[in-house]
Amino acid sequence: MVLLGSLCTAGWTASLLVGHFVDCGPELHRIGLAVHILALVLSFGTILVVDWLGLLWLLGKVQMHESGKLEAAAKPLIWGGLALLLFSGALIDPDLTNPVTVIKLACVLVLMLNGLSIAPAMHQLLALPACTRFGELGRRLRLRLMVALSISQACWWTAVLIGLINSTLRRWAGV
Repeated sequence: MVLLGSLCTAGWTASLLVGHFVDCGPELHRIGLAVHILALVLSFGTILVVDWLGLLWLLGKVQMHESGKLEAAAKPLIWGGLALLLFSGALIDPDLTNPVTVIKLACVLVLMLNGLSIAPAMHQLLALPACTRFGELGRRLRLRLMVALSISQACWWTAVLIGLINSTLRRWAGV
């Protein structure tokens, strides 16, 4: 877990450093922005589907293992999309002097580390019988799942909205 967290942090840091110190030019910026949007759709779209199925389980509409199976199958899409977001983010010249951009970038790091930290709880959850309902889980596991979901959604939506606002403001300024 610590190794994966260190790798995520190193990739995030490398993306920031390249984005800040390397001038990629307008052509690479356009390509980077297109890849960034596609990667966002891939990773965040997958997260929304996984979280939706988790909500359906919470409401008693589906069995627990359906959500776990989807989450396991979706991991390559989520993490591949995140890797593309880091790569393409370096090409779109992030303004590290803008506090709002720094908040967005911090949200990206937090959501990656949160995604890693939920793995033990997911293993614990999937070891239970498929018919287990949310209310039957131990208080600690329920709290861990709800906190992770809240952190994930808050960070994703914050990063997406800040990215949209930053991109719109750049376009209006002609940058």
